[in-house]
Amino acid sequence: MGALALGDLLRRCPAHPHGQVEAARLGGIPAAAERLRHAVQIRDPVRRDDAEQHHARASLLHREQLLPVLRDEVAPVGLGVGAVGVGVGRAQRAAVDRGGLEPDAGEVADDCVQGGGLVIDLNDFDETVHGPWEWDLKRLAASLVLAGREAGADEDVCRAAAHDAVGAYRRTMRLLAKLPALDAWNAIADEELVSHTDAHDLVGTLERVAEKARSNTSGRFAAKSTERTEDGGRRFVDAPPVLRRVPDAEASAVAASLEQYLATLPADRHPLLARYAVHDVAFRVVGTGSVGTRSYVVLLLDHRGEPLVLQVKEARPSALTPHLPAAGFDAPEPEHEGRRVVEGQKRMQVISDNLLGWTTVDGRPYQVRQFRNRKGSVDPAALAADQVDDYARMTGALLARAHSHSADPRLIAGYCGKSDELDEAVAAFAVAYADRTEADHTDLLAAVRAGRIAAETGV
Repeated sequence: MGALALGDLLRRCPAHPHGQVEAARLGGIPAAAERLRHAVQIRDPVRRDDAEQHHARASLLHREQLLPVLRDEVAPVGLGVGAVGVGVGRAQRAAVDRGGLEPDAGEVADDCVQGGGLVIDLNDFDETVHGPWEWDLKRLAASLVLAGREAGADEDVCRAAAHDAVGAYRRTMRLLAKLPALDAWNAIADEELVSHTDAHDLVGTLERVAEKARSNTSGRFAAKSTERTEDGGRRFVDAPPVLRRVPDAEASAVAASLEQYLATLPADRHPLLARYAVHDVAFRVVGTGSVGTRSYVVLLLDHRGEPLVLQVKEARPSALTPHLPAAGFDAPEPEHEGRRVVEGQKRMQVISDNLLGWTTVDGRPYQVRQFRNRKGSVDPAALAADQVDDYARMTGALLARAHSHSADPRLIAGYCGKSDELDEAVAAFAVAYADRTEADHTDLLAAVRAGRIAAETGV
């Protein structure tokens, strides 16, 4: 495809749309004994449809050759990450109250910002809606148990990780509830996070992740995934099934959608992007949590030929939405699913991608963000057994900080209480749900091997 100057699109952009984001609400705070309801066991029988639901919504996309890949074949934690709707449905049936996000133990990232500093925060906001905050806490706790088992930790360590994650969440929320509103909003800076959660065993791991993140850039990705063209530009190289070139008409539609994307950015970002031109578009398969979604990478080059790669990723309706009415929440249809994801991420994170926006391609909503922008992540399943608990406390505190940007921390702190009743209850739920997920994962692999689910493994 020919180069498309973003400066030309900018001259046609309407004003950046500003809008108020609805504040998350929290229902009445029940009695202290109500916290114990969160320990209700998972009693669902083994059902083949549970194991296959994770890939059911991708069945049509298989036929369109959008997702012939099954990732995390050997890891039950991968199913726990991806099958959000299944997990939340069970959590909602077990016990519900009120508030909102979508974390699991693997969704913590280190981002190197422009000044060279490091930001440690939650990552992956595809399912973000205004809903019960305890769904997030339960998913986090359950995924910690799964990750601990994958790391080889014994059951006591895994349960302790779930227990301590909830404890760190509860204590952090109480701390935030006592602070003035502005101080609470900016509390627990990243340099304070390790000491706040007593996660000193993680220091070496975080340093290694940060070092790797600094080299995880658009330039490095482009060097591996593109080739020179005759006119001196660059284009993507087919690497099926993960990366493939697309027809010119499809590439042009994605490139043209950047005009709408630019209108969703603050005006001070426009001069930067005006210095780039679009040179190519490719389709790239995304990870477990975004199974079945369309995702493109767009290659931009500046006047020196230096690359910037944007990801244009389909934003599907949140898997949490169908379960909201039963929990006492409204479930209005968002104006734009990409906008829902972007505004949720900006609300929850301390510092977000400064090129985060949204657009529409062929009638489908997409989010747009930088690809490989110095981001790294901690794989909890690869941690040493003595690090799992530190990681759990850190993620629990991060989740509390994120939730406090959406709901009044005084209300959540009042529900959580001062004792460890909630910690014990959610830890019991986490172990039961981890058992259920492992059974589902066994059934999922059996379905793949029996041919009921088409998948290319080992990628």
